[in-house]
Amino acid sequence: MDKKQLTERDICTKYILPAIKKAGWDIHTQIREEVNLTAGQVIVRGQMALRSKGKRADFVLYHKPSMPLAIIEAKKNTLAIAADMQ
Repeated sequence: MDKKQLTERDICTKYILPAIKKAGWDIHTQIREEVNLTAGQVIVRGQMALRSKGKRADFVLYHKPSMPLAIIEAKKNTLAIAADMQ
């Protein structure tokens, strides 16, 4: 299969998650996928308020249950590494 055809989720499943497991991280206690990092900015227009799209991480690695250590962001193979960097 051509790697350019893989989606971001395919990249996560086929490459990133196996690499994290191989590095010794426990998938049940130290890894969370699709984590909401922020709720999104509140935008006020007159009497109306709405919330913009929040920021998400593809993977968060935890040292302990309440101690996040690293964030891993996946990209489609057609995007540059720095695309959408926050």
